[in-house]
Amino acid sequence: MEIKKISVSVFMLLILSACGGPLVSVDVTVVDQKTALENQILGSYEEIGNDMALLASVRSVDEEGALITVAEIPKGKKEAIRARQRQEFNHDDIQMFKKESCAGEGNDGLVALLAIQCTKKDDPKFVEFAKAIIEEENKSRLIILQRIIDTNENFAKDDMPKVQKVFAGLNRDKALSGEWIQLETGQWQVKK
Repeated sequence: MEIKKISVSVFMLLILSACGGPLVSVDVTVVDQKTALENQILGSYEEIGNDMALLASVRSVDEEGALITVAEIPKGKKEAIRARQRQEFNHDDIQMFKKESCAGEGNDGLVALLAIQCTKKDDPKFVEFAKAIIEEENKSRLIILQRIIDTNENFAKDDMPKVQKVFAGLNRDKALSGEWIQLETGQWQVKK
């Protein structure tokens, strides 16, 4: 009986001593400013894409079946939606240019023409086509980035370089293995 009491006492002592340590382990993840900016920019970019899809798919009719006039879309929003549409239209070409090492994601958030690495650099028609599509893509990106700045209270008009830098990081992250990317330092490398 005495051994049982000692065993129970030792057991209780062990349990109570275990309670002296931390009861709950909490892992805290701090979201830095860059991550918050990335999420804000990405969210605004996706919102423009959602607006584009909504604009293309919604028709309103009244009870008699007549089309209801849709409210006028603000100019800046309309330009951003058109820019996203151009991006969708040119997406396959941009991917082909990247696959042929003729284009890469620059550290300014824009697509860069990489004439030296381009596997089709000796085809002048191809290079001219690539230049034209890349120029259109970059205009579209700048319109969208400007819309993001204009519609977010946390950005000022002179924040374009900061937004471009964050956008460039997002583009580097999304780049496929084998595509050219420009690091923040300016150095070009093939993504692994």
